[in-house]
Amino acid sequence: MPKTEKIVINTAPLISIVAALGDLEVLRSLYAQVLVPFEVCQEIIAGGTSGFAVPEFEAANWLEKSPTPLNISPLLLNSLDLGEADCNSVGFKSKYPNCLHR
Repeated sequence: MPKTEKIVINTAPLISIVAALGDLEVLRSLYAQVLVPFEVCQEIIAGGTSGFAVPEFEAANWLEKSPTPLNISPLLLNSLDLGEADCNSVGFKSKYPNCLHR
């Protein structure tokens, strides 16, 4: 069991978990709270070219999905993609000290 109970998660780990396990339930068993930043939600819901992981993401109603975008620092936007920048912003500004990026 991880030492943390709360995480912020990025797009790539969400998609990778669905690819490996078929759903996101492992996150529920490992963490008490999993926050998905607004921009990450948008990336997942957009579904890429195939819509992969969208149904699993939408079915995971226990995820804490941010409904509104944050004001992201230009420094983060210059060095990271939007989802990664939002994860870091949420981590810096909230009670979620751990970010799962890759």
